[in-house]
Amino acid sequence: MPVKKAAIKDLRRSQGKALVNLRTKRAIKDIAKNIEKAIHADQLDKIDELAKKFQKTVDKAMKQGKMKKNTGARKKSRMAKTIKAVIKK
Repeated sequence: MPVKKAAIKDLRRSQGKALVNLRTKRAIKDIAKNIEKAIHADQLDKIDELAKKFQKTVDKAMKQGKMKKNTGARKKSRMAKTIKAVIKK
């Protein structure tokens, strides 16, 4: 545990940032899971809506520095590929 007052404040701030980052990552994973559920249920209208929300959330995370640029691009690409395969069926 930190002893100095500034170190205590820094710990508190880093814990807050970690919580915000975790919320963002959790939101991305939740949307991805919802897309998978919609794919298995053949709800094409819901898939389109969730895909837009997924891309928006990933773009925002990349912009804020919570996710690296290539990681976000890879996630969006894989999701688009999965959705495209379902729509073609």
